[in-house]
Amino acid sequence: MIRRKKLTIFTDAKDTTTVLELKKMIEGILKVPPPSQMLFNKDSQLMEDEKTLAEYALTSVTARAQCPAPIGLALRKENGEFEALDLTPYSSPPDLPDVMKSQEANGQEQVKYWHSFWETICPVINLWEQ
Repeated sequence: MIRRKKLTIFTDAKDTTTVLELKKMIEGILKVPPPSQMLFNKDSQLMEDEKTLAEYALTSVTARAQCPAPIGLALRKENGEFEALDLTPYSSPPDLPDVMKSQEANGQEQVKYWHSFWETICPVINLWEQ
């Protein structure tokens, strides 16, 4: 999952894919050449073109369809400098209407269950939200 500001791109790549190859995939979508892209891993570390995704711990185990691994994208501005990495946080869903809440414990058990479920299944999603 590649993120920049409010943009999120979901793509599929093997762990043997290089960062440069990933940038070429992004070029096909955004029409921005690889030299005008910078990619960052979840620790905001700049990713080097010749390294593979596996070298950044992005594998089929750590990046799954139901829990994609975040990669930050910054683009070159018209003045030649790169913009700062900027990721707009996702919005939170509104509270459930009372009619949709479980009658048991006023729905809190269901809310706790789903919150716990997503934290267990996909802890990396919240890394950039902190």
